[in-house]
Amino acid sequence: MRKLISVWQRVRQLSGDDAYERYLAHYAEHHAQANAAPPLSRAAFFKQWQDQQWTGVKRCC
Repeated sequence: MRKLISVWQRVRQLSGDDAYERYLAHYAEHHAQANAAPPLSRAAFFKQWQDQQWTGVKRCC
């Protein structure tokens, strides 16, 4: 069972499905000061991610 959970976590990491959870963990570790802005909502996080991925020229030639 542990091996299956480990494989599932790896698949989520490779696909980017756990990106928001990793963002929250990073935020809690590095940006959780009292005067810091609150973390992005899940919807705002994925909107920002999509904008970064699909804005501008994305081609090889």
